[in-house]
Amino acid sequence: PDRRDDYLSRCTDIVIAARSAPGCVDFALSADLLQPARVNIFECWHNVESLDRFRESGPADELIELIVRGDTWQHEVASSLHD
Repeated sequence: PDRRDDYLSRCTDIVIAARSAPGCVDFALSADLLQPARVNIFECWHNVESLDRFRESGPADELIELIVRGDTWQHEVASSLHD
């Protein structure tokens, strides 16, 4: 928990890179409101190929060392509406 804010502040370039990557719809990192050691990552991509290309670039090693555990959920959406 004592390193979460530092981690998030060092991820600004990752968010910028993701949002400018081809196929990225949205990308966000945030501090969890209930668990002080948790960071939530939300990613929305047009397709799996775009996601895979971005993930191949990966975060810097010093950021990877701060990650204790990660869970990934992938959903395929048939359609969506946006106002």
